[in-house]
Amino acid sequence: MKLITIGIVGMGRIGKIHLSNITRFIPQAEVVAIAHANAEAQVYAKQFGVTQFYDEIEGLLGNSGIDAIIIASPTAFHASHIKLCIEAKKAIFCEKPMDLSLSVVQEVVSLVESSKVHFMVAFNRRFDPSFLKVKEKITNDTIGTPHLIIITSRDPGPPPLEYIKTSGGLFLDMAIHDFDMACYLMDDEVESVYASATVFGAPAIEELGDIDTAITTLTFKKGGMACINNSRNSSYGYDQRIEVFGSKGMTGAKNKTLDQHYSADESGFYTPVLQDFFLERYADSYRMELIAFIKSLMQQTSSPISASEGLKSMLISLAAKKSILEKRVVTLTEMMN
Repeated sequence: MKLITIGIVGMGRIGKIHLSNITRFIPQAEVVAIAHANAEAQVYAKQFGVTQFYDEIEGLLGNSGIDAIIIASPTAFHASHIKLCIEAKKAIFCEKPMDLSLSVVQEVVSLVESSKVHFMVAFNRRFDPSFLKVKEKITNDTIGTPHLIIITSRDPGPPPLEYIKTSGGLFLDMAIHDFDMACYLMDDEVESVYASATVFGAPAIEELGDIDTAITTLTFKKGGMACINNSRNSSYGYDQRIEVFGSKGMTGAKNKTLDQHYSADESGFYTPVLQDFFLERYADSYRMELIAFIKSLMQQTSSPISASEGLKSMLISLAAKKSILEKRVVTLTEMMN
């Protein structure tokens, strides 16, 4: 069976994770070349057998022996890299978001769909084993029709201010994962968005026009609702929980801890601390999303997560930003006009 040959653009922490996961866990694929890797990243990549390096993506795309490109470059380059990959007729796996501009993302989605290039946007949390079990309980009607989804997503601390300056803010760099998860679990389109937000941490975040704490309510077309609470300042660790309440019952996923031990004495019960951050908490999902991408390529089935789904999550994020600025409910229809 022919190996799926992969080129990676960008060798930051996410690029390194993808390289490691493909090499260690996906025998059907092989990373053969990398573009935009500094000297340290090249040393890292060589440990996984990579021997071809390019200064620019054009060199990578000119390699006829490459089947698919993983775009793990900074967000500002995603759209231009997607367009170049489409021109080169390479399959694409792209980290979210595709861009911070709605018009640019709409253009990219149109190009992807018209070119029919195999494209997957990376919302890795859909592939988390615990969240997949929640989805299974919904799909097999164990809890009946889902009425209410509650998602808690809290980071152990805010990212560097330099990152926030270019990230698009909390709704686009953090909560967008939760918006995507809510849509995935509800299996419905969002009709309207209402958000309330503030800054409880560093004033510098507010000076940049961002927030560090938010509650967002999504109302779906079939009547279901989702309530998502986000914070960048969880003193007790990386807090990731989901609960779905339905007509027949409920299902959910608890936090992951560093290990499974516990103890008890006259003062109470004690459990381990939460896992450090997203790289540790979602290690399984990063591996599983790439397995799904490679499988869809080999079997020539539809992409696990389409470009249009990435656009929908972005629209929700932008609607949430608009909601806090204008202090009102924002419909998704008006965001598309």
